[in-house]
Amino acid sequence: MGRWLAMVLVIVGASSYGLLSSFIKMAYDSGFTDGQITPAQMTMGTLLVWLLILFNKKSWVNPFKGPWVKLGLIGIFGLSLTTVFYNIALQELNASLSIVLLFQFTWMTIAMDCILKRRLPRKAESLAIVFILIGTLLAVNVLDTNWEHLSLLGLVYGLLSALTYSVFLFFTGHVVSPLPPLMNSAIMLTAAMPVMYILYPPTVFVHENGSMLLLWGLLLGFLGQVVPTVAFNIGIPRIGGTLAAMLGSVELPVAIIAAYLIIGEPVNGLQWLGMGLILGGILISENKT
Repeated sequence: MGRWLAMVLVIVGASSYGLLSSFIKMAYDSGFTDGQITPAQMTMGTLLVWLLILFNKKSWVNPFKGPWVKLGLIGIFGLSLTTVFYNIALQELNASLSIVLLFQFTWMTIAMDCILKRRLPRKAESLAIVFILIGTLLAVNVLDTNWEHLSLLGLVYGLLSALTYSVFLFFTGHVVSPLPPLMNSAIMLTAAMPVMYILYPPTVFVHENGSMLLLWGLLLGFLGQVVPTVAFNIGIPRIGGTLAAMLGSVELPVAIIAAYLIIGEPVNGLQWLGMGLILGGILISENKT
């Protein structure tokens, strides 16, 4: 596969994930909670990936012949916890603020790389972090936000989702696997399920709106687990986690535009400027000097 196609796949995966927040908010407005939506989303997403494997004979390989332990840990600490934390943040905060908090994964990924490689940030990276942090303050509408009425729980879980998402992006780019991308995705998602069911027992499916919950899970699992996980597992190993983080920045404008068009969340000029600074910071971070 060519490098350009790998880059396109990462953009597609990030865009799919960007659409997710608006649809989750719609599911909450339908009367469901994060304790119902999260396991439905993960369960249906995992089943969809295994269904894709069933119809793709090239993916019929022994999963234990690859780095299944590493992939499983990425699934647990990257995929499942990001989904849990982000869905809680979405229940506590609006979609725009939640996605801005999630986007702190950009500077967290830089920090993680510096810590693990025992190096100092490059000049470009330091400047990028400044851009991202200033952009974040503008994007959350810091001047007009009534912080007393904001959910501290939502803020904490939004930042935790950024941390676990950076774990997913960073380590996916550093794990070399001979397995087909679909099998890599299936291992990650399957490993995440026991943790998910410990946090949210599957008994949530047994109630009068169980069929509607499964339908929401099907849509959210497709957008949040199937498309991003498969696209990232194909694209990220070919371009690296750092470039993937930059390309993944398309998730931010997609999510904000979706929140504006689908659920009617207002966005003012300063917020757009803030998002521009965040995206600019990510581009600057790719400067190798």
